[in-house]
Amino acid sequence: MGSEFSYEDLSSYEVEKYSYNYLGEEACGELNCFILESTPNAKYSGYTRRISWIDDQHYRVHKTEFYDKRGALLKTLEVEDFKQYLGQYWRAHKMTMSNAQTNKQTVLLVSDMKFNTGLKNSSFTKAAINRRR
Repeated sequence: MGSEFSYEDLSSYEVEKYSYNYLGEEACGELNCFILESTPNAKYSGYTRRISWIDDQHYRVHKTEFYDKRGALLKTLEVEDFKQYLGQYWRAHKMTMSNAQTNKQTVLLVSDMKFNTGLKNSSFTKAAINRRR
């Protein structure tokens, strides 16, 4: 992908594909966060586990540590600049992925986000995307 983000990091996160362990709570900035460990049920994940800090107000992920196949810290994602859309959807506008093993970093900035634009799920099928090429 050419960055510290992998496809797995940016794909949809399906809750049932992981096992969870509550590790405790601690402050994260001005908020209180739950600390959760998630272990993939699938053997093909690039990670052995993730540890996430999730705020107890809006359940937004503020930080995630990703551990490699040897169990060593590989990367840390820090999520900031949350904005609320349509009175219900919280989205981050800054995500920083830092690689602990290479000391490289990628910052993903979002400048604008739109909802209810008229797009339909059928616009995102393989056939629909191939038609637009």
